[in-house]
Amino acid sequence: MTTPTRTGRAPAPTRGSTPTAGRAPATGLRRAALYATLVALALVFLTPLVWMVITSLKTYTGAQQIPPTWLPDPISGYGYEQVLDNSANPVLRWFANSMLAATLHALLVLATASMAAYALARMRFRGRKVLFALIVGTLFIPPTSLIIPNFLIVDELNWIDTLAVVVVPGTASAFGVFFLRQFFLSLPRELEEAAVLDGANQWQIFWKVVLPLSRPALATLAVLSFLTNWNDFLWPIFVLFSPEMLTLPPGLGLLQGAYNTDYPVLMAGAMLASLPVLVLFVLAQRHIIQGVSRSGLKG
Repeated sequence: MTTPTRTGRAPAPTRGSTPTAGRAPATGLRRAALYATLVALALVFLTPLVWMVITSLKTYTGAQQIPPTWLPDPISGYGYEQVLDNSANPVLRWFANSMLAATLHALLVLATASMAAYALARMRFRGRKVLFALIVGTLFIPPTSLIIPNFLIVDELNWIDTLAVVVVPGTASAFGVFFLRQFFLSLPRELEEAAVLDGANQWQIFWKVVLPLSRPALATLAVLSFLTNWNDFLWPIFVLFSPEMLTLPPGLGLLQGAYNTDYPVLMAGAMLASLPVLVLFVLAQRHIIQGVSRSGLKG
């Protein structure tokens, strides 16, 4: 029982003595609403993937049924058989071309962007800020406006209908330079100054100090560059003509006929194209989250 003061009023409750029983239901409701929202979003993103897998396991007639059925009856490997053993449409060759092109493209982007970003972040030279502004300004140029100039350049280099034409263009990534520069600026200079005291030159500092500390950012940029090249559809159509030189995105377009579509074959090819992306994200998700969320070192 609270003892009243001389004025007849009970003393005000001190900080920390306020009842918290009413907060628990509100917190529980907010958490339940958050989980429900996350589950709904997961269903929205996973439903097309699940439908793709189910359709790839159907027969040709089963995929044409109206209304469509969720479960394949019977389960058939017809789509995968046509994809893996098709002389007219060498899907496995397209897969290998895409894998090689995307991997080389990602490595070249890392090489060019990391060196340019380090120079802009750590070296002092006249016009550095103007140069960085020009690089960032190229991000506002629509990529489609560069198709004809790029085509004329690669034609002069005799790269048409070769893998080099889908690997080299775009390796000077303005986004990569911007992304890595911002990450390099967040690294403490004390580590580089200590390396200088130990006798390291500029290249040794870049190679042995800065790059090891930037693995999350490098992994994030590598994944983004890989996916950009892997999913590129427009540019390969203009520069690749031989069926054996095609990459997966334009190649899968050939699986769709003019008057009918073999959905199990098309979905099996799409499933084959999705596997590297899913595996890459699962393997690199920890580095991707760190590269995006971190702004420096945890001290």
